[in-house]
Amino acid sequence: MEKKYKVKVNDTWEFTYTQTEIDSLDSREISPLNYHLISSNKSFKGDIQKADFLNKKYTVKVKNNTYRVGISNQMDLLIEDMGLSLGQALVVNDIKAPMPGLILDVTIAEGDTVKEGDYLLVLEAMKMENTLTAPRDGVVKAITVKKGQTVEKNQLLIEME
Repeated sequence: MEKKYKVKVNDTWEFTYTQTEIDSLDSREISPLNYHLISSNKSFKGDIQKADFLNKKYTVKVKNNTYRVGISNQMDLLIEDMGLSLGQALVVNDIKAPMPGLILDVTIAEGDTVKEGDYLLVLEAMKMENTLTAPRDGVVKAITVKKGQTVEKNQLLIEME
């Protein structure tokens, strides 16, 4: 069975692609955040402005237009088709570094009340800024990192109540 991906743009448009279609794209990486693509004999330059690798959400700029893009892989699609959700049964109290990197910004303080999806901190890894967001509504119990600090993969960053 060939891999499929669903791409949702600006929470409005949905596209489904196979791995073969993706592999056949005429695209080139200019730099880690800049790409060039030719489609239907037209040339496009795209810039990745924000990347939330864990949640597979990106902000991309193409021709002075900014798009919010979410990508679902084969497993995400299967879970969706089955009517299941991994996140609803899981209560996350510890937020850990998804990869090694540098803390660029901490946008919350201990004792702050946060809503699911609120920005908590920005982690730079592999020359990309990754915004970590609150996995659920809650109160920030402890922040174990500060701006400018380097962190290792799975290092505890924030504890929530």
